Amino acid sequence: MAPNPSPATGDTRPEESSDSADAAGDGLPLVSVVVPVYNDPDGIEATLDALRRQTAPGERYEVIVVDNGSTDETRDVVREHLAGGTFDGLRLFVEDDVQSSYAARNAGISAASGSVVAFVDADMVVDPGWVETVAREMAATDAEYLACDVQLFTTGEEGTVAKYNRLKDLNVERLVEELSFGPTCSLVVTRALLEDVGGFDARIQSSGDLEFGNRVAASGRELRYTTDVVAYHPTRTTLGALLRKSRRLGRGKTQLRRYHPERYGRPILAALNPAAFLPPRPSFMRRSVRDWTELPVRQQVVFLLLSYVASLAKAYGQLLELASPTDTGADEPSHD
Repeated sequence: MAPNPSPATGDTRPEESSDSADAAGDGLPLVSVVVPVYNDPDGIEATLDALRRQTAPGERYEVIVVDNGSTDETRDVVREHLAGGTFDGLRLFVEDDVQSSYAARNAGISAASGSVVAFVDADMVVDPGWVETVAREMAATDAEYLACDVQLFTTGEEGTVAKYNRLKDLNVERLVEELSFGPTCSLVVTRALLEDVGGFDARIQSSGDLEFGNRVAASGRELRYTTDVVAYHPTRTTLGALLRKSRRLGRGKTQLRRYHPERYGRPILAALNPAAFLPPRPSFMRRSVRDWTELPVRQQVVFLLLSYVASLAKAYGQLLELASPTDTGADEPSHD
């Protein structure tokens, strides 16, 4: 069924898409790449430029950008790519009823035609062979849930915050092994999996990928991790950016507990837990920071302080969400 035009923007709103045949030629699956975006024109430009330059034939993949109610020129950037006529597989949809990146991802899932759905975030870039590698990895392994490697990079000189972020953030292998999820900035799943366990909980603004991964694991499926599929994520280079993310994660943890207390506990108990306000243990730093033992002692101390400040911002986010709950406007998902 064709998407309906949005009267306000001329863009399209997704309806449920029927399954399509795999890409012709060699039995590799058609890959639907879903990219949610909100107020990030530079980020979506970088991501689309990388996806436009793929070596895979155009009939093997599609790119579905879902704008989550941007108020700047983000949509114009996507429209320029559409008007250029050099990106046949690109489509733009709008999800501005529910303010949640997970609602945008769900809209992308509804519009997707492929038997494989790959999620990347706006501002991420991939190598020219990325789509081809995704298709071959999924075909060769029969994976249903594939968490892919993320490498962080800094444009220009790498400062202390950027280095801390590069060494600590998005350790996908550890996230899969210890927390049973892969971040949606670099995640590949099958349509069959989504049809069985459902999409993302759009009531949550952060950590919806954790809830989704945990739900997949609870269904008895294997969560796989691969270093063969890589996406590149810019580092957060300022303390403010680092703390804003930590606060958002804290709010997301409280949202998780509000909507899924049977799995994650009561939000008030977690938000008021004294342990949330204690500095991180050295054992945690050794486990969570790449190459920790190779860092100079002085830098270890600085990183420990950064980690402590970030954990306090996360604790503050939990309390903030407890005092002022976020309402994305999403309904309770049917998979619950």
